[in-house]
Amino acid sequence: MNTIGKRISEYRKKKNLKQDELAEMLGVSPQAVSKWENDLSCPDISLLPELSRILGISIDELVQGKKEEPIVSVLPEEQRKDINKLMLRIVVDSEEGDRVRVNLPMALVKVAIETGIAMPQINGNEALKNIDFAQIFTLVENGAIGNLVEVDSADGDTVRIFVE
Repeated sequence: MNTIGKRISEYRKKKNLKQDELAEMLGVSPQAVSKWENDLSCPDISLLPELSRILGISIDELVQGKKEEPIVSVLPEEQRKDINKLMLRIVVDSEEGDRVRVNLPMALVKVAIETGIAMPQINGNEALKNIDFAQIFTLVENGAIGNLVEVDSADGDTVRIFVE
């Protein structure tokens, strides 16, 4: 079983840090680091952000061993899918509880951009008014895939635009 102690030890060694060096960076004793790595205790929760930063991993990866996948990938040309087979997905969750889900084939987005057609159900949404769909299309044409835009507005709205 891969424990938090084993992960601390593994990533500390990858960074060529000694236990006492890591301890000094965190303001704890070398014995504390030793206890963590031997699974006799765990680091205080307040140390996790700094510990993960020092080790160069996310807190999720540190605590649970889950590696974060890149939010956006840029695929090499030979691995790219036909743009006409991709889907632009827009997810809006408003503070008022509204949930909007828009799924648009990239072929339709391309036609809309080329002909200057506005998509009122999208452009009319306050949270989406500053999104440049032509720029998103250009990113996708150049191999970008995944979560392209994430916005948390001051009003409490959440917008996520991704391509798959």
